[in-house]
Amino acid sequence: MSAQLQYRIEQFLYHMAEVCDAQDWDRYLDLFSEDSEFHLPQWDSEHVYTTDPRKGMSLIYYPNRGGLEDRVYRLRTGKAASTIPMPRTLHLISNVRIAPAGEGANGQAGELDVQVNWHTLYYRLQVAEQFFGRASYRLRPDGDSWKIARKHVVLLNDTINSVLDFYHL
Repeated sequence: MSAQLQYRIEQFLYHMAEVCDAQDWDRYLDLFSEDSEFHLPQWDSEHVYTTDPRKGMSLIYYPNRGGLEDRVYRLRTGKAASTIPMPRTLHLISNVRIAPAGEGANGQAGELDVQVNWHTLYYRLQVAEQFFGRASYRLRPDGDSWKIARKHVVLLNDTINSVLDFYHL
């Protein structure tokens, strides 16, 4: 991968983190393709997590962007009591690795597979907490930018002491 492509992908990911931290949900949703899958599996054992959301339990699974849109609607309308008030978040992204995605049934020409490490600090109701883990993205070219065609997150926290939602990841 070229240094220029590495820079562009990193800037895209930093932008995603920035609009999420700003709770700018329209801009956040616009980063995802209509068919985008969002998956946060649960751990089956110490080092094994659910890989197929249709066969195992997941902490979060949206088969397309509609799931995220529904969640954002509930946040905006106050229909998600567990998130009132919304936390303040700070997303950190590191160790960005990029590879061409395989074409075929699960890929399109020009797509990239991107792996990152992430760390989210958040503050809510006088409590500061953190989540951290790894994530893999499938990015699809969209004009001079990208759309997220898949976001797969592995949460490495051993315990979850509060609400866990898409905006923490």
